[in-house]
Amino acid sequence: MAENQEPFCCSICLDLLKDPVTTACGHSYCMGCIKESWDQDRLKGVYSCPQCRQTFIPRPVLKKNIVLAEVVDKLKKTGLQAAPPPALCYAGPGDVACDVCTGTRKQKALMSCLACLASYCETHLQPHYESPAFRKHKLVKATTQLQEKICSHHDKLLEVYCHTDQQCICYLCTMDEHKGHDTVSAAAERTEKQRQLGMSQQKVQQRFQEREKELKELQQAVESFKVSIGEWPLSNITDPTAGNRLSGPLSENRLTDFDVAGGATSSHNHE
Repeated sequence: MAENQEPFCCSICLDLLKDPVTTACGHSYCMGCIKESWDQDRLKGVYSCPQCRQTFIPRPVLKKNIVLAEVVDKLKKTGLQAAPPPALCYAGPGDVACDVCTGTRKQKALMSCLACLASYCETHLQPHYESPAFRKHKLVKATTQLQEKICSHHDKLLEVYCHTDQQCICYLCTMDEHKGHDTVSAAAERTEKQRQLGMSQQKVQQRFQEREKELKELQQAVESFKVSIGEWPLSNITDPTAGNRLSGPLSENRLTDFDVAGGATSSHNHE
Protein backbone atom coordinates (compact mmCIF):
# COMPACT_ATOMS: atom_id res chain seq x y z
CA MET A 1 0.00 0.00 0.00
CA ALA A 2 2.83 2.34 0.82
CA GLU A 3 4.30 1.81 -2.65
CA ASN A 4 0.97 2.89 -4.22
CA GLN A 5 1.05 6.10 -2.20
CA GLU A 6 4.54 7.25 -3.16
CA PRO A 7 3.63 8.75 -6.58
CA PHE A 8 1.04 10.94 -4.86
CA CYS A 9 3.27 12.26 -2.09
CA CYS A 10 5.13 15.56 -2.21
CA SER A 11 8.86 15.00 -1.81
CA ILE A 12 9.18 18.33 0.01
CA CYS A 13 6.57 18.02 2.77
CA LEU A 14 6.36 14.19 2.53
CA ASP A 15 2.56 14.31 2.67
CA LEU A 16 -0.20 13.66 0.14
CA LEU A 17 -0.17 16.27 -2.60
CA LYS A 18 -2.21 19.42 -2.00
CA ASP A 19 -3.13 21.38 -5.13
CA PRO A 20 -0.62 19.28 -7.09
CA VAL A 21 1.46 20.82 -9.84
CA THR A 22 3.88 19.09 -12.19
CA THR A 23 7.11 20.66 -13.43
CA ALA A 24 8.44 20.31 -16.97
CA CYS A 25 10.80 17.55 -15.80
CA GLY A 26 7.83 15.45 -14.67
CA HIS A 27 8.05 15.74 -10.88
CA SER A 28 5.00 16.72 -8.86
CA TYR A 29 4.74 18.88 -5.74
CA CYS A 30 2.24 20.70 -3.62
CA MET A 31 1.63 24.13 -5.13
CA GLY A 32 2.62 25.83 -1.88
CA CYS A 33 5.76 23.72 -1.38
CA ILE A 34 7.28 24.31 -4.81
CA LYS A 35 6.42 28.02 -4.70
CA GLU A 36 8.22 28.39 -1.39
CA SER A 37 11.21 26.48 -2.75
CA TRP A 38 11.42 28.67 -5.85
CA ASP A 39 11.01 31.83 -3.79
CA GLN A 40 14.35 30.93 -2.24
CA ASP A 41 15.88 30.66 -5.74
CA ARG A 42 14.71 34.13 -6.72
CA LEU A 43 18.00 35.85 -5.89
CA LYS A 44 19.94 33.41 -8.07
CA GLY A 45 17.58 33.94 -10.99
CA VAL A 46 17.70 30.21 -11.74
CA TYR A 47 14.94 27.87 -10.60
CA SER A 48 15.56 24.15 -10.17
CA CYS A 49 13.60 21.01 -9.50
CA PRO A 50 14.24 19.89 -5.90
CA GLN A 51 14.50 16.27 -7.04
CA CYS A 52 16.46 16.18 -10.28
CA ARG A 53 17.94 19.71 -10.07
CA GLN A 54 16.94 20.50 -13.65
CA THR A 55 17.04 24.27 -14.02
CA PHE A 56 14.46 26.61 -15.53
CA ILE A 57 14.84 30.17 -16.80
CA PRO A 58 12.63 32.12 -16.41
CA ARG A 59 10.54 30.92 -13.49
CA PRO A 60 7.90 28.51 -14.83
CA VAL A 61 4.24 29.36 -14.47
CA LEU A 62 2.66 26.63 -12.36
CA LYS A 63 -0.80 25.28 -13.04
CA LYS A 64 -2.76 22.82 -11.00
CA ASN A 65 -2.63 19.28 -12.33
CA ILE A 66 -6.35 18.54 -12.48
CA VAL A 67 -6.02 14.83 -13.20
CA LEU A 68 -3.55 14.26 -10.39
CA ALA A 69 -5.69 16.33 -8.02
CA GLU A 70 -8.71 14.12 -8.74
CA VAL A 71 -6.70 10.96 -8.09
CA VAL A 72 -5.48 12.32 -4.75
CA ASP A 73 -9.04 13.32 -3.79
CA LYS A 74 -10.25 9.78 -4.53
CA LEU A 75 -7.46 8.37 -2.39
CA LYS A 76 -8.54 10.59 0.48
CA LYS A 77 -12.21 9.64 0.08
CA THR A 78 -11.45 5.91 0.08
CA GLY A 79 -9.55 6.37 3.32
CA LEU A 80 -6.13 5.70 1.81
CA GLN A 81 -3.79 8.14 3.47
CA ALA A 82 -0.17 8.75 2.95
CA ALA A 83 2.21 6.52 4.80
CA PRO A 84 3.61 8.19 7.89
CA PRO A 85 6.79 10.04 6.96
CA PRO A 86 10.08 8.75 8.32
CA ALA A 87 11.16 10.05 11.67
CA LEU A 88 12.29 13.61 11.11
CA CYS A 89 15.75 14.58 12.20
CA TYR A 90 15.86 18.33 12.28
CA ALA A 91 19.14 20.17 11.92
CA GLY A 92 20.45 21.52 15.18
CA PRO A 93 23.33 23.83 16.08
CA GLY A 94 26.46 22.72 14.27
CA ASP A 95 24.52 20.50 11.83
CA VAL A 96 24.25 21.01 8.08
CA ALA A 97 20.68 21.74 7.00
CA CYS A 98 19.09 20.25 3.89
CA ASP A 99 19.00 22.79 1.04
CA VAL A 100 15.76 21.38 -0.37
CA CYS A 101 13.64 21.31 2.79
CA THR A 102 11.45 24.37 3.15
CA GLY A 103 10.07 26.13 6.19
CA THR A 104 11.78 27.41 9.29
CA ARG A 105 12.87 23.94 10.44
CA LYS A 106 14.91 21.94 7.98
CA GLN A 107 16.04 18.35 8.27
CA LYS A 108 19.64 17.44 8.93
CA ALA A 109 21.63 16.86 5.75
CA LEU A 110 23.45 13.56 5.39
CA MET A 111 25.45 14.20 2.22
CA SER A 112 26.60 17.13 0.13
CA CYS A 113 26.88 17.02 -3.66
CA LEU A 114 29.97 18.65 -5.18
CA ALA A 115 28.22 18.92 -8.54
CA CYS A 116 25.00 20.50 -7.27
CA LEU A 117 26.78 22.44 -4.50
CA ALA A 118 23.91 21.50 -2.23
CA SER A 119 23.33 19.32 0.82
CA TYR A 120 20.50 16.81 1.18
CA CYS A 121 18.60 15.04 3.94
CA GLU A 122 17.79 11.34 3.67
CA THR A 123 14.57 11.95 1.74
CA HIS A 124 15.87 14.47 -0.77
CA LEU A 125 19.06 12.47 -1.29
CA GLN A 126 17.21 9.56 -2.90
CA PRO A 127 17.22 10.97 -6.47
CA HIS A 128 21.02 10.94 -6.40
CA TYR A 129 20.88 7.20 -5.72
CA GLU A 130 18.02 6.36 -8.06
CA SER A 131 18.26 8.67 -11.08
CA PRO A 132 20.87 8.05 -13.81
CA ALA A 133 21.14 11.83 -14.19
CA PHE A 134 23.08 11.98 -10.91
CA ARG A 135 25.28 8.96 -11.53
CA LYS A 136 28.44 11.04 -12.03
CA HIS A 137 27.74 13.43 -9.16
CA LYS A 138 30.24 13.16 -6.33
CA LEU A 139 28.72 12.91 -2.85
CA VAL A 140 30.66 13.68 0.31
CA LYS A 141 29.76 13.83 3.97
CA ALA A 142 27.53 16.83 4.63
CA THR A 143 29.61 19.97 4.98
CA THR A 144 29.06 23.72 5.12
CA GLN A 145 32.36 24.30 3.31
CA LEU A 146 31.29 23.26 -0.17
CA GLN A 147 32.67 26.40 -1.78
CA GLU A 148 36.13 25.62 -0.43
CA LYS A 149 36.17 22.45 -2.55
CA ILE A 150 35.31 24.35 -5.74
CA CYS A 151 37.68 26.38 -7.95
CA SER A 152 36.78 30.06 -7.64
CA HIS A 153 37.85 30.70 -11.27
CA HIS A 154 36.17 27.83 -13.09
CA ASP A 155 33.54 26.54 -10.62
CA LYS A 156 34.97 23.04 -10.95
CA LEU A 157 35.95 20.54 -8.29
CA LEU A 158 39.46 20.99 -6.86
CA GLU A 159 40.74 17.54 -7.80
CA VAL A 160 44.33 18.35 -8.85
CA TYR A 161 47.29 19.33 -6.66
CA CYS A 162 49.97 21.65 -8.05
CA HIS A 163 53.41 20.96 -6.55
CA THR A 164 54.83 24.07 -8.21
CA ASP A 165 52.46 26.45 -6.42
CA GLN A 166 51.56 24.06 -3.57
CA GLN A 167 47.80 24.43 -3.92
CA CYS A 168 44.73 22.52 -5.05
CA ILE A 169 43.39 23.41 -8.48
CA CYS A 170 40.80 22.13 -10.94
CA TYR A 171 41.56 20.37 -14.21
CA LEU A 172 40.86 23.57 -16.19
CA CYS A 173 43.56 25.38 -14.20
CA THR A 174 46.13 22.95 -15.64
CA MET A 175 45.35 24.32 -19.09
CA ASP A 176 45.92 28.00 -18.37
CA GLU A 177 47.68 29.60 -15.38
CA HIS A 178 49.12 26.28 -14.13
CA LYS A 179 50.04 24.93 -17.55
CA GLY A 180 53.32 22.99 -17.49
CA HIS A 181 53.41 22.85 -13.70
CA ASP A 182 54.22 19.72 -11.71
CA THR A 183 50.77 18.36 -10.87
CA VAL A 184 49.25 15.16 -9.49
CA SER A 185 45.73 14.14 -8.59
CA ALA A 186 44.50 15.43 -5.25
CA ALA A 187 43.81 11.83 -4.19
CA ALA A 188 47.41 10.80 -4.94
CA GLU A 189 48.78 13.80 -3.05
CA ARG A 190 46.55 13.00 -0.08
CA THR A 191 47.84 9.42 -0.05
CA GLU A 192 51.46 10.64 -0.16
CA LYS A 193 50.89 13.14 2.66
CA GLN A 194 49.33 10.42 4.78
CA ARG A 195 52.33 8.17 4.09
CA GLN A 196 54.76 10.92 5.11
CA LEU A 197 52.73 11.65 8.21
CA GLY A 198 52.83 7.97 9.15
CA MET A 199 56.62 7.89 8.77
CA SER A 200 57.00 11.04 10.88
CA GLN A 201 54.84 9.56 13.60
CA GLN A 202 56.90 6.37 13.50
CA LYS A 203 60.16 8.34 13.91
CA VAL A 204 58.72 10.32 16.81
CA GLN A 205 57.59 7.10 18.47
CA GLN A 206 61.05 5.58 17.98
CA ARG A 207 62.75 8.63 19.56
CA PHE A 208 60.33 8.48 22.44
CA GLN A 209 61.15 4.82 23.07
CA GLU A 210 64.89 5.58 22.95
CA ARG A 211 64.52 8.42 25.48
CA GLU A 212 62.39 6.19 27.66
CA LYS A 213 65.09 3.50 27.58
CA GLU A 214 67.79 6.05 28.49
CA LEU A 215 65.66 7.29 31.38
CA LYS A 216 65.25 3.76 32.73
CA GLU A 217 69.00 3.16 32.50
CA LEU A 218 69.65 6.40 34.38
CA GLN A 219 67.15 5.43 37.06
CA GLN A 220 68.84 2.03 37.42
CA ALA A 221 72.24 3.73 37.77
CA VAL A 222 70.86 5.99 40.51
CA GLU A 223 69.39 3.01 42.33
CA SER A 224 72.71 1.14 42.07
CA PHE A 225 74.53 4.15 43.50
CA LYS A 226 72.09 4.31 46.40
CA VAL A 227 72.67 0.62 47.11
CA SER A 228 76.46 1.04 47.06
CA ILE A 229 76.20 3.96 49.48
CA GLY A 230 74.03 1.86 51.75
CA GLU A 231 76.66 -0.91 51.85
CA TRP A 232 79.48 1.44 53.05
CA PRO A 233 80.59 0.32 56.61
CA LEU A 234 78.90 2.43 59.25
CA SER A 235 82.07 2.26 61.48
CA ASN A 236 83.87 4.45 58.97
CA ILE A 237 81.20 7.08 59.42
CA THR A 238 80.36 6.86 63.19
CA ASP A 239 83.89 6.22 64.69
CA PRO A 240 85.24 9.68 65.70
CA THR A 241 88.80 8.38 65.74
CA ALA A 242 88.64 7.18 62.16
CA GLY A 243 89.69 10.58 60.93
CA ASN A 244 92.60 10.66 63.41
CA ARG A 245 93.79 7.26 62.28
CA LEU A 246 93.79 8.45 58.73
CA SER A 247 95.50 11.78 59.41
CA GLY A 248 97.83 10.61 62.20
CA PRO A 249 100.63 9.15 60.10
CA LEU A 250 100.42 12.09 57.74
CA SER A 251 100.78 14.54 60.66
CA GLU A 252 103.71 12.62 62.09
CA ASN A 253 105.46 12.60 58.74
CA ARG A 254 104.99 16.34 58.38
CA LEU A 255 106.29 16.94 61.92
CA THR A 256 109.35 14.79 61.31
CA ASP A 257 110.12 16.61 58.10
CA PHE A 258 109.78 19.94 59.89
CA ASP A 259 112.02 18.86 62.74
CA VAL A 260 114.63 17.56 60.35
CA ALA A 261 114.58 20.77 58.40
CA GLY A 262 114.77 22.82 61.60
CA GLY A 263 117.64 20.76 62.96
CA ALA A 264 119.57 21.17 59.78
CA THR A 265 119.19 24.93 60.01
CA SER A 266 120.38 25.05 63.61
CA SER A 267 123.49 23.02 62.81
CA HIS A 268 124.35 25.34 60.01
CA ASN A 269 124.07 28.40 62.24
CA HIS A 270 126.37 26.88 64.88
CA GLU A 271 128.93 26.23 62.33
